[in-house]
Amino acid sequence: MPVNPVAENVLGTIGAICWTGQLLPQVWKSWRTKDTEGLSHWLMFIWACAAAVLGIFVVVQKLNIPLILQPQLFGFLSSVSWGQCMYYGHKKSLVRSLALFIVFITLLGSFEAGMIFAVRPAYRHGNQTPVRFFGIMSSVLLSAGLLPQYVEIWRLREVKGISLMFMFIDLMGGVFSDLSLAFRPEFDVIAGVAYTLVVVLDGIVLIAAIILNPRARRRRERAAELEASGASPALATGVVVQDADVPLETQPPHPQHPQLPDVDDVKRSSSPTLCVPTQISGKDTG
Repeated sequence: MPVNPVAENVLGTIGAICWTGQLLPQVWKSWRTKDTEGLSHWLMFIWACAAAVLGIFVVVQKLNIPLILQPQLFGFLSSVSWGQCMYYGHKKSLVRSLALFIVFITLLGSFEAGMIFAVRPAYRHGNQTPVRFFGIMSSVLLSAGLLPQYVEIWRLREVKGISLMFMFIDLMGGVFSDLSLAFRPEFDVIAGVAYTLVVVLDGIVLIAAIILNPRARRRRERAAELEASGASPALATGVVVQDADVPLETQPPHPQHPQLPDVDDVKRSSSPTLCVPTQISGKDTG
């Protein structure tokens, strides 16, 4: 494509807007429901770290302003969502959750600023190896961050806790950021790979939601119907599930399988009774 700074900045700005507000639906959802079940805290933790690494990459290269702002805002909102996971999901106190959030973003900001000053002189002298390392690491972290979320989806057999609007906006941010790179004088392959991975991996979550969430909804409806009719879902499926809170030996017998008497009890009840004479006090009457 021809070099077009205007198109580059416009598309980059749209991508930055998407990635500025992408996590707002997730933060709002977690705050509104006061619950983060199904949302992996590792996803937000790793993505916040990836944002700091990506920030080093884009700042040192002096990419357009929107692309420089993207990782900063992305990292901040990821840290906020991670703090919500600590508070709502892990039931930590509000003070402790806020302290963890502040310490976390301080460490990330310090790391990013320090690495920028450390890498910039080498980059100015033509050594691009450190910059490329951070670019590749950001791609790896962005990809690895979604793996724990995939585990949550597999465990729950549905996409739960994570905002689908967040995933969609995040995907579109990657699309527009990719397009902005196409109008640069030289296409940045590493940045392009990072943005494309976001598109692909977010797309997998959305496809999983389309397939799995209706199935999960039907399972809940069937369970509700069985409960309303007084039948146990375990009886309907023919599977007897042990109550996790009651030891197996103390649970009542299943109604379809009456408890049989113990074999030793049967033997004792059927054996003849021996009469043992007892000594009678007093004299023998003859």
